[in-house]
Amino acid sequence: MIARRSTGLAAFLSMLTCLASDAYAHHEIAAKFDAAKPLDLKGVVTLVDWRNPHAHIFFNVAGDRGASANWAVELASPILLTESGWQPTTVKPGDHIEVAGIAARDGTRQLWGQTVELEMAEGERRVLYTVDTEPVPPKAVRPTPRWPDGRPRLGAVDAESGYWGYPTAIALVQDGANVAMDESGLLTNVADAARVAPFQPWALGLYQYRQRRELRDDPEYLNCKPPGGVRYLQSPYGVQLVEDRERQRVFVLIGGGNHNYRILYLDGRKNTGQVRGDDDNPLYYGRGVGQWDGDTLVVETTGFNEDFWFTNGGLPHTNLLHLTERFSRPNFDTLHYEVTINDPGAYTKPWTAQWDLHWVGGEALPVHFCQDNRS
Repeated sequence: MIARRSTGLAAFLSMLTCLASDAYAHHEIAAKFDAAKPLDLKGVVTLVDWRNPHAHIFFNVAGDRGASANWAVELASPILLTESGWQPTTVKPGDHIEVAGIAARDGTRQLWGQTVELEMAEGERRVLYTVDTEPVPPKAVRPTPRWPDGRPRLGAVDAESGYWGYPTAIALVQDGANVAMDESGLLTNVADAARVAPFQPWALGLYQYRQRRELRDDPEYLNCKPPGGVRYLQSPYGVQLVEDRERQRVFVLIGGGNHNYRILYLDGRKNTGQVRGDDDNPLYYGRGVGQWDGDTLVVETTGFNEDFWFTNGGLPHTNLLHLTERFSRPNFDTLHYEVTINDPGAYTKPWTAQWDLHWVGGEALPVHFCQDNRS
């Protein structure tokens, strides 16, 4: 969002949405930046890098003896910046800016930008920040759309565009556990780790280790690994479900993860030897075969590799991971997802989690490629 004003920044701070808790972050902000080290810098813009996973502004900051040093301001994804009123040309080389944020943990000349204050003509300034606003739900509940045979439609209706987004859960937590965490799955208190899932001892230790390192070992961030398992359904970039009824399959198109996709097969095949993966070539999204149980699509998914995190927050898994996934659409604007995790290599018993995604109508699935640049 962009605010215009002519006097001090302080009046705005109470209304700003802090990017350090940005749900569109490509990585856990605390892994790279230290919230205990606030930093406020002024300088002249030299370059704007408007690319995924995060946009950057480079600017020269004057030193004590007149010499300047070039700093990098890391911002949110261009997707969220655009939705908040920013454009690639909102800040340009030569502009004078003041950035409030937090410093990099390693002491390099980088900061996470919480607000950018842009000097304008006649003493005016613009305060730029981001806000992630969910779609306003309709006043009346709309009925579930259905095919002529009565089956629920899981995707867009006719020529309507849209996608499923804004999940009500941001990481896997077993049903009944109330555990505080941020938008990347970083626990508020690591002592709560044992409540998240019924861990094997080694898995609990690894989960705690990943948490204590502020998720900096996340392979999605380090190596652009796909958000496999259920993680893509916890992504702010959303998903589309495209039903190919003639061939009895459902394409799941993923907004994040470099536009990966998975296929849910409903043609009665066995859960082995499928295209793009078999027992010797396991997949990030597994192999999913399903059937309808009333108004619920039940999918059994197996065949996962171990090269990715299958949920935000770094819960471990092994190649024994088996997901029983249930997709339902109780009304037009809600996709309900329930999953049972059965991985005897990492957990002491099967366990279940569930959440909803909301329909974002009239919009295309966001485009996010993490290889565009490196943060």
